[in-house]
Amino acid sequence: MEKTQIRLNKFLAERLGLSRREADEIISAGRVKVDNHTATLGAKIDNNSKVCYNNKIVPFKTEYTYIAFHKPIGYVCSRHAQGKAPTIYDLLPKQYHSLKTVGRLDKDSSGLILLTNDGDFAYQMTHPKFRKSKVYEVELSKPLQPLHQQMISDFGVMLSDGPSKFTIIPSTGDDTQTSHQASSRSSTSTSNSQSPMPADRTRFTVVLTEGRNRQIRRTFAALGYQVTRLHRTKFGKFELNLLASGKCDIIKI
Repeated sequence: MEKTQIRLNKFLAERLGLSRREADEIISAGRVKVDNHTATLGAKIDNNSKVCYNNKIVPFKTEYTYIAFHKPIGYVCSRHAQGKAPTIYDLLPKQYHSLKTVGRLDKDSSGLILLTNDGDFAYQMTHPKFRKSKVYEVELSKPLQPLHQQMISDFGVMLSDGPSKFTIIPSTGDDTQTSHQASSRSSTSTSNSQSPMPADRTRFTVVLTEGRNRQIRRTFAALGYQVTRLHRTKFGKFELNLLASGKCDIIKI
């Protein structure tokens, strides 16, 4: 059999559902062995190598699983409960408990979460350089001033971890039309067409290509608004559609 070389951290990321940084961390911690020797950063292996993580063999061949999950409010995305807040793994069937979330939603948010054991897929969905768009339904505690909407969409708002900028589409009261606007915003100009007046200025669709911790909530808070509802409907090409709250479904890549 012809030998196929692969970087150890890439191999571990793919097989264990980790990011490559996390794979490097477990290598640095001495928890990985190759052919009975403690592995080192930057190591390469081939399909004849015996790789062990925590003294358990990591097979070269594995079946990847990808699921979409409709996260309810009140659950955290970590494997362990935080205080009294339960974890989404309490709702997932046991056969999916080894899968890792692709990005997260905070406890007070709901909507689409992806889970997988494919580290490369997780990396491509979450690393900023790939700019995967995420679409959210957002409700605010008070009407958003047009100037503040323009500030966020056109210039960004400075946060402690850098400027935050995303697209804000006012709700027209027609969810289908608003969703279509979110999908075509980047490719279709509406400057010469009349858009329906928004039903109110507390409900919006937000399109985000970053994924910083609580970024949408922090951005609005910096301008004096509280987000009262945050619900993700789309992540990259994957959509929540009619998936019921607390339920999951296999997806195809």
